[in-house]
Amino acid sequence: MDREATNLLVEKFGRKYSDILGIDLKTRDDGEVFKWFLASVLFGAPINETSVMRTYKCFESHEVLAPEKILETGWDGLVKILDEGGYARYDFKTSDKLLEVMGNLLAKYEGSLSLIHERASDSYDLEKRLRDLGKGVGDVTVSIFLRELRDLWKKADSKPTSLVILAAKNLGIVREESPEKALGELKEFWRKNGVAGKTFVNFETALLRLGKNLCRKKKCGECVLERCCLVIASG
Repeated sequence: MDREATNLLVEKFGRKYSDILGIDLKTRDDGEVFKWFLASVLFGAPINETSVMRTYKCFESHEVLAPEKILETGWDGLVKILDEGGYARYDFKTSDKLLEVMGNLLAKYEGSLSLIHERASDSYDLEKRLRDLGKGVGDVTVSIFLRELRDLWKKADSKPTSLVILAAKNLGIVREESPEKALGELKEFWRKNGVAGKTFVNFETALLRLGKNLCRKKKCGECVLERCCLVIASG
């Protein structure tokens, strides 16, 4: 895959989800980081991203964008917001998760995600501390959350998800399926083929979207990167 194809990939698929949602992570403000954390918890369920973004906007419209506000809203209120956004299939379970996670975030870290990063000894400890907030924060949610903080938090260096690796393998960018080794290959590829004005986060986000929306569903005929795909070439 050449630099021209990399540029096409990032331009078409690389817009960060936090930017789409109007969350300004560049400020490193704890409130903005929390908004992205809430969105990441919602993205962590196996539900389409349109419904997730609509549901996040419902939390925004109801001004439920802080751990204290989520606890104040309570289980019934959270279910109503989730249902309003189209999250009905996971409303009960997600309400339980949100209440558990926010309670622990307040009890252990004064409600501050930045404090978790500050106290973590390294990237692995950061991921563990996030997972320990509750059942609502699994590996997928942690990866989603930390992916967009790579350039902002020194210890944010989560491993790529299976969908990122799927797309990267199809494009011949990585050979390894091990997330740790694949991350190294992805970083090396970006170092050599990076797009001006874009970051590794845009690159990883683009691979995620490609993997989720096209590679996983084997919609090869709809892919603008068809000429670079090893699956099509071998077929």
